[in-house]
Amino acid sequence: MKYGQILVTGSAGFIGFHLSKRLLEDYDVSVIGIDNMSNYYSPVLKEKRNEILMNYENYRFLRLDLSDWDKLIGSVDEDIDLIIHLGAQAGVRYSLENPWAYIQSNDLGTLNIFELARRRNIDKVIFASSSSVYGANKKIPFSEEDRVEKPVSLYAVTKRANELMAWTYHYLYGIKMLGVRFFTVYGEFGRPDMAYFKFAKKIMEGKPIEIYGGGKLKRDFTYVSDIVNGLIKAINADFGFEIVNLGNNRPVELNYFVSLLEEYLGREAKKIYVPKPKADVEITYADISKAKRLLNWEPRISIEDGLKRFCDWFLENLEWVKDL
Repeated sequence: MKYGQILVTGSAGFIGFHLSKRLLEDYDVSVIGIDNMSNYYSPVLKEKRNEILMNYENYRFLRLDLSDWDKLIGSVDEDIDLIIHLGAQAGVRYSLENPWAYIQSNDLGTLNIFELARRRNIDKVIFASSSSVYGANKKIPFSEEDRVEKPVSLYAVTKRANELMAWTYHYLYGIKMLGVRFFTVYGEFGRPDMAYFKFAKKIMEGKPIEIYGGGKLKRDFTYVSDIVNGLIKAINADFGFEIVNLGNNRPVELNYFVSLLEEYLGREAKKIYVPKPKADVEITYADISKAKRLLNWEPRISIEDGLKRFCDWFLENLEWVKDL
């Protein structure tokens, strides 16, 4: 790896934590992590992730909000070789409740990161987008060549706006930009607001879980180590401006997903079937042919193996994860 100092935003977040840990353990690099440690979900989990990273001598942490330009430009005073921008306000449904948080964090925060790259002459930025940009598209699998003009949540709007901003900064200033559309990432130290984590907690507590759309909705669940491998491949890839899908390329029906959780947790779920929220889509399904071609990447972890790993971790840490 040719980069010596890498800035990772959202370093105490789910993907940011796993990526930073991998970089610190396996490569001769320094990582500067930025996170605002928001309370969108329990800060306890973010603090635990960050405590692990702080054990590495070549990790420096900055607690700040990316939307605060003055603090950002004043705090990042080192020479940065590469930015991996993963920090964002996550969650599709929460964007219906608090849309302002998404514009501030995802759009203003991303603008500030791109402007930081321009002013500090950083020639390469890898940034997180989302499968949510495909919105109400009917054609599957979702390809990067598809038009994405029908978002069904403000979260998706902000992620598409990030892609358009990235193109502008590439066109005007020559910054190499790679946007990565993640597909339903899951795994250890994951987000407690996501279905697999919420379901696991409620199953262990003997509480009912709500299953949308009769359990027929399908998601392209992608294990976090596969996502990290894709980002590492992106770091070493040569590109100008690109958008690429990182997904498992195998959509899984929600009913099957729940049956795996029941098997691995050793308990039967109490199920309540409810209508699909309007902001949710029927299926996500990644066409990964471009990732194979551009990054020489493809997923390795099946949903069966990945969920087993998550459930083993969940049960081993039940004493504190149950309170998240």
